[in-house]
Amino acid sequence: MIAALVSTKLHHLYKNLFWRSFSTKFAMANSKFEYVRNFETDDRCLPNTWIVVRVDGRGFHRFSEKHEFAKPNDKRSLDLMGKAAGRVMTEFKEICLAYGQSDEFSFVFKRDMDLHKRRASKLMTSVASIFTSAFVFHWPQFFDIPLKYPPSFDGRVVLYPTTQNLRDYLSWRQADCHINNLYNTAFWTLVLKGNLTNAEAEKRLCGTFANDKNEILFSEFGINYNNEPQLFRKGTVLVRDKKKKNEEELEGRLTKDILALNEDIIGDAFWNNHKILD
Repeated sequence: MIAALVSTKLHHLYKNLFWRSFSTKFAMANSKFEYVRNFETDDRCLPNTWIVVRVDGRGFHRFSEKHEFAKPNDKRSLDLMGKAAGRVMTEFKEICLAYGQSDEFSFVFKRDMDLHKRRASKLMTSVASIFTSAFVFHWPQFFDIPLKYPPSFDGRVVLYPTTQNLRDYLSWRQADCHINNLYNTAFWTLVLKGNLTNAEAEKRLCGTFANDKNEILFSEFGINYNNEPQLFRKGTVLVRDKKKKNEEELEGRLTKDILALNEDIIGDAFWNNHKILD
């Protein structure tokens, strides 16, 4: 019995010595090699600035053709983009607003947030990866055809020191939406309804201004551009609204807390109604 007791104590002694030796060697190994962390770039975003992460579709001209997107706008794709953006906002409560059009979405982080210690690479890759995975995950809800190959989105981080700088950025993106959509509407109307080739339609629109394109649409095809859906002309703005809503008021929402709007964000009316940047 004494021998068994001694044997047990020796077993525990040797076991403890082994793990201490192993732990010491492992710690020494960490100390020896952890210098490589010094090669990491310190990419923390400046404090007290608005952080915008924008994701853009990579090669979406080819992607839209392979997946037979409607021209000049595919509502399914735009709604799917909004759905994916909503998932990003659900994941990151630090995002106060998002704006998207075509194959891009911009996410505005609160200026005082400290998520991931404000590291640009962490924020950019996290947003881009969640957006892309959500786009793929929700694809069957919007399209009847399966994905033919994986879509991808790249990302960038831009800092804006003042609220006016941020508003100007968002105004730029919405102005870009209007300019591109007016051209695409005129171009594809000439092709699909005017029976012009792509080259002929491009030549017809070369050197034209907004008024010229509006005149072509109205006088030749009876299309009043101002009556086109605001989703196409204005893009989509996602905002948070935690007020309790009944079932009828939940229509048009991505979630109970996230509302999708197709409104002008260049003027002051939107910002006066939604105190997002105050």
